[in-house]
Amino acid sequence: MSDHQPVEPICIRVNDAARMIGIGRTKLYELISSGELETVKIGKATRVTTASLHELVRRWRDER
Repeated sequence: MSDHQPVEPICIRVNDAARMIGIGRTKLYELISSGELETVKIGKATRVTTASLHELVRRWRDER
């Protein structure tokens, strides 16, 4: 047996990204279109980088 540490994903599906930060898909797509979130295309699938989600939340927090 080996002790595998859980792996944090570096990119996630759009639905999961929206759920992670508590917004709807439409708002998430707006953030993607405005360049506030970084995405990666894998074939036809769009994935949101978790780093850009963390950065977005950090910016929102700092604006308060």
